[in-house]
Amino acid sequence: MCELKNPYIWLLQFIGLLGLIVLCLWLSLRPKSPSYAVVLLSIERPSNSNENGTIVCSLEIENPNKDSSIYYDDILLSFLYGQQDDEVGRTTISSFHQKGQNTREVYQIVNGKPRPFKPLINAISNSTAELKVALVTRFRYKTWGIKSKFHGLNLRGILPIDSDGKLSRKKKKYPLSGNSKKLTRSKIKP
Repeated sequence: MCELKNPYIWLLQFIGLLGLIVLCLWLSLRPKSPSYAVVLLSIERPSNSNENGTIVCSLEIENPNKDSSIYYDDILLSFLYGQQDDEVGRTTISSFHQKGQNTREVYQIVNGKPRPFKPLINAISNSTAELKVALVTRFRYKTWGIKSKFHGLNLRGILPIDSDGKLSRKKKKYPLSGNSKKLTRSKIKP
């Protein structure tokens, strides 16, 4: 075995090894963002013209982190339709805590707004409806008992609607993602 006679070389090797250990720990403990997907969507038509329609939605929220739990603030979920992204309905999912490697499914019933809901119903009867969904929230990670700073999240997605008012079953679930070129004109404010 080779002896190191110069203490500066030994110190440089020690700092290099320590740096590699810190880098490996940082890469292994860095949490991943949660994923959101719309699993079920059904648009209930009003029985008469004086009533508002409703949207029944199921949102799947997945925490992919093994060692980190997530604390969510209130989640604002909005449904948009039309060229000007008129808000058809909006709901708030209350804040909650999600443990690591856990999936949570949240069911929501959203009352529709009458003015933008009528064109949506007409488009559904013509089988040409695409409903946009926008999600805004903040969350914190908790890893080894230490909470992180707040991370903001602004996601969007496009949901194809069949003529029966239900989500098209081309996919099992429709994931929400960051800003898309198709969805940049949104009226959603956190």
